[in-house]
Amino acid sequence: MPETPAFQFVDLRQQHAVAQLGMWTFLATEVLFFGNLILAYCVYRSAYPDGFAEAARHTQIAIGTANTAILLTSSFLVAWAVALVRLNAGRIAAILFAGAAALACIFLLLKGLEYRIEYTEHLVPGFFFTFGGPNQTSAWLFFSFYFVATGVHALHVGIGIVVLVVIALKARCGAYSARYHAPASVAGLYWHFVDLIWVFLFALIYLPGRAS
Repeated sequence: MPETPAFQFVDLRQQHAVAQLGMWTFLATEVLFFGNLILAYCVYRSAYPDGFAEAARHTQIAIGTANTAILLTSSFLVAWAVALVRLNAGRIAAILFAGAAALACIFLLLKGLEYRIEYTEHLVPGFFFTFGGPNQTSAWLFFSFYFVATGVHALHVGIGIVVLVVIALKARCGAYSARYHAPASVAGLYWHFVDLIWVFLFALIYLPGRAS
């Protein structure tokens, strides 16, 4: 583990604070992106409430619910791992980081299965999209949002898997301690953000129209 900070920092505490600030700044830009995407969804949903509700009922609620549980569990593992890193328990933290990465891989596998089902049901806009009834146009808008939002989110999950694996390997080698754990902490922030975005997407995509 580094005993001295990088040359541009006074001490490790300042280096950690700058790393945290950098990640929060990055997440702010991500909020702007997903926020605008969700705002557009809400505008169109208010314009076509019946069509969006009917389209939402064609999503795979079981897979969506399972993926929500998977990501929330992975977020818990990451939070636990970051806490252990600060207690100099790097080897145990490495197992937890690796476990979170494994759960993220399961998430992507289930998401791929879900995409396959929707492809076979002709629900992918631009690929022989078919939706019976008078709400075909609004359903097309719904699934356009669905594939863009979940696709971009899946990309973030993939990036997160790489980050978690790297952090796990370094933690196993004793790279982090109570004095130096900035990379693990900022990786945790990123992963919690990815999980939080999914919670919003789950509520917007899978739940509308289920009660009717």
